[in-house]
Amino acid sequence: MSSIALDNPAIAVTGATGLIGRHLVAALTRSGHTVFALQRAPAAGAATWNVQTGEVSTPQPIAALIHLAGRSVASRWTTYVKKEIQDSRGPATEKLSRHLAALPPDRRPRLFISASAIGIYGSRGDEVLTEDSAPASSGTSFLADVCRDWEAAANPAQDAGIRVVHPRIGVVLSTEGGALAKLLTPAKLFVGGPVGRGSQFLPWISLADLIRLFLAILADPAPPHILNAVGPVPVRQQEFMRTLGRVIHRPAIVPLPGFMVKLAFGQMGREMLLSSCRAIPTKLPAAFTFQHPALESALRAELSPPPA
Repeated sequence: MSSIALDNPAIAVTGATGLIGRHLVAALTRSGHTVFALQRAPAAGAATWNVQTGEVSTPQPIAALIHLAGRSVASRWTTYVKKEIQDSRGPATEKLSRHLAALPPDRRPRLFISASAIGIYGSRGDEVLTEDSAPASSGTSFLADVCRDWEAAANPAQDAGIRVVHPRIGVVLSTEGGALAKLLTPAKLFVGGPVGRGSQFLPWISLADLIRLFLAILADPAPPHILNAVGPVPVRQQEFMRTLGRVIHRPAIVPLPGFMVKLAFGQMGREMLLSSCRAIPTKLPAAFTFQHPALESALRAELSPPPA
């Protein structure tokens, strides 16, 4: 059975200007795909996505749509910010999903990759969390509630016969943005010690492996519906900081106490910096293997200077 990507190389991407989107579009283009980076503002000849209605317009039918758009969660969660986070995921995804489901069969993509996050599991201590683990109970975690609604919003597309895949993405290691970029400055100033107790698990994945995983999903004739997009070996937060310190030759000795995290970041700090999620991948595409299965290897690859 041929892969979805080979039948039709045209792929549309929302959130194409974000950290993951930029690298994914480049990788897809190198792989020979026609890529439509969906724009929100109408422009002559451009592929567009109307966030208010969910309507997508592309110059030709697409084989797959990769949905990465969503308001950043890395800021203090005021009531206004929380609403923006929710609206940019659940409602926006549902409108997009209903639009795809309503398309004529000859213009309907066969694959809808709608991003999610490991935040759906909530804080679970040392419990090993696989794709079969239940999400956190409703009301116990803002992020878990957002992710649960985010995934459910893709149901109309799935009900219409479109294969839906939800990569539950962990902490993406990149110097261009995200957690690693924020941790580098204090680590270089010798204040990159453990956050809180440091015993909380932090599920991570290198940016390079995440991009390769998206390509593997596209090439798989029957990709899994849910997959944990994280490295095979989750580490505790204190181990993460020690490893980062070793890679950049800085000791990770000065801790950031939990009360300071709560004071500075409020609920966002509690759920994103102090929570523990020991997620592991058990349902990855059969052909996929990690280029960086170990944290130190991933950090060295990301932080090493480019060749001259």
